[in-house]
Amino acid sequence: MKKRLFIQTFGCQMNVHDSEQMAALMGQHGYETVADAADADLILVNTCSIREKAAQKIMSQLGRYRSIKRSRPETIIGVGGCLAQHLGEDLVTRNPHVDLVFGTHNLHRLPEMVIRIEQSGEKVIETSLAPVVPSLGIRVAPRENAISAFVTIMQGCNNYCAYCVVPFLRGPETSRPGEDILNEIKMLVDGGIREVTLLGQNVNSYGHTLSPRTSFPELLRGVGRIDGLERIRFTTSHPKDLSDDLVRCFGEIRSLCEHIHLPAQSGSDRILRAMNRGYTSEEYRNRVKCLREQCPEIAVTSDMIVGFPGETNEDFQRTLDLMETIRFDNLFSFKYSERKGTAAVHFPDPVPETEKAERLETLQARQEGHTLEKNRDLEGRLVEVLVEGRSKNSPDDMSGRTRTNRIVNFTASADTVRKTVPVRIERAFLHSLRGKIEHLGGVC
Repeated sequence: MKKRLFIQTFGCQMNVHDSEQMAALMGQHGYETVADAADADLILVNTCSIREKAAQKIMSQLGRYRSIKRSRPETIIGVGGCLAQHLGEDLVTRNPHVDLVFGTHNLHRLPEMVIRIEQSGEKVIETSLAPVVPSLGIRVAPRENAISAFVTIMQGCNNYCAYCVVPFLRGPETSRPGEDILNEIKMLVDGGIREVTLLGQNVNSYGHTLSPRTSFPELLRGVGRIDGLERIRFTTSHPKDLSDDLVRCFGEIRSLCEHIHLPAQSGSDRILRAMNRGYTSEEYRNRVKCLREQCPEIAVTSDMIVGFPGETNEDFQRTLDLMETIRFDNLFSFKYSERKGTAAVHFPDPVPETEKAERLETLQARQEGHTLEKNRDLEGRLVEVLVEGRSKNSPDDMSGRTRTNRIVNFTASADTVRKTVPVRIERAFLHSLRGKIEHLGGVC
């Protein structure tokens, strides 16, 4: 009889893929995933530690699992990911019902650690960092009927932005060999995958640790030559490493989607220097200008932080000015969150929480207007939609994404799933588009 595994994931796309790798590893050791933690023999919580709010949410969730441990003491509860790396043994001290803590470089050892707990009943804590990250090469077979998949190409970061804990929790940059990445993508395509998203903390600096050294644009061109792969996406890009060669890829590689996530974080040069971002607001504008000259249809999304230590009203206004100039298609925005171990912890002039909240509200309202404006520009336009499945809004509708990563809902039959269909956009909303298939004869 198979044992039962429940995984709860917090955080970014990389964490989602890490959880897929966990499921694949434990699947090889007799575990099958279940939808309810109460039914599981092994509960894994894959964590994020980028912001304090996320960490608090995770700790609250761990507290709720205490009752499961009390009623079924044989249930193993494990915590992985960035918060596990960050807190280590302290996580067990604060949550005595947790049996396993494993850091970002120890995912590949998960089955071994679980077996140790099963046999000895002792707690296991493994948070060491290694020069090489074996888990980067763990392959995940496509889910049944899946059309898209994540592929990790690198892990870690060398930038040490003043607010960010990633370099301390994920370690320095390390890249997977290109041949290994291409072989994994070919395996995924053979399994029915139509779209891949290449993952890394800073994909633009991919290849610096390889010998012979390669580059991200070279990898992209290799991926673009894989037969049967319809769409390529990637995240995340650091603006200072966005090369002219990478910009040219958006005009050369047909399967590379017209979308880039390019975190700006602030529009104030003074704050960007304090953040150690390595570029000015003008340099950021120029990079976006080059992208739009090469690919006029490209959607540009970004991240912004408000309330960084020392941020004045003038600094915040410069962020709003940058938004007005760029007019992002979408924006992920956050209040600055102090993280232990980062340089910004020691910076003077903290911004009061009330001011952070007010600035965030102002920024998000401004961005909602820009996003709606961008979406409405698509009304009447014909777009390519890769159909993912039934719409969450209506059982009679299908849903998919444009190449610019917008959700489109439309009436169609279930046999359109996994196909690319031409859809005429009829109405635009803040978070999605409504359309109509132009002609079924155009279904690929």
